[in-house]
Amino acid sequence: MIPASFVPWEAWPRYEVYRFFQPMTNPIFGVTFPLDVTRLYDYARARGISFYYALVFLCTEAVNSVEAFHYCERPDGLYRLERRIPSFTDLKPGSEQFHIVTIDHGDDLDTFCRTARRESMEQTCFIRADAESDALIYFSCLPWLPLTHLTNERNDDPADAIPRISWGKFTECDGRRTLSLSAELNHRYVDGIHLGRFYEDLCARIEALHA
Repeated sequence: MIPASFVPWEAWPRYEVYRFFQPMTNPIFGVTFPLDVTRLYDYARARGISFYYALVFLCTEAVNSVEAFHYCERPDGLYRLERRIPSFTDLKPGSEQFHIVTIDHGDDLDTFCRTARRESMEQTCFIRADAESDALIYFSCLPWLPLTHLTNERNDDPADAIPRISWGKFTECDGRRTLSLSAELNHRYVDGIHLGRFYEDLCARIEALHA
């Protein structure tokens, strides 16, 4: 269980904005934007690790770098999560039936990628019910086609604060590899500026990689 601390509503600077969006039955907004992943592709290829797992790790790091993503609502009030962890779809070689892997991301990219591969290959169920929590980030990928827009299935829960992040097939032009990344977020907790900070942090992490 990811540690979380109780936050009184009146102590949360965002409370007035939260109350504006609170009556809305669907406060979810989605944005899709291009992301240059050239350095990440080269890094993963040189290290022999999964590009997919590596991007899951970096997105998780970028989410956790933004304070607004740490908040969630529970029946007894508002909580601040210590961190969010990735829960991602995956396919075993030769299979058309995806499964969902949930693991804590740790603090090392290469180690995460190898752990993710091992956990995915060893998992025998579709999803581990004991790993489900409100501290997750849901990840998915459609590597078979370029992505221009995406929506996720969800329960009708306006308090759902779990970020959904997805991407599609990357395209290559003039030696650069770019993909479209989609994020679905709850406006009760997150604004466009917070998504912008996520994007800036993610780009910086990718550009800091050296194969």
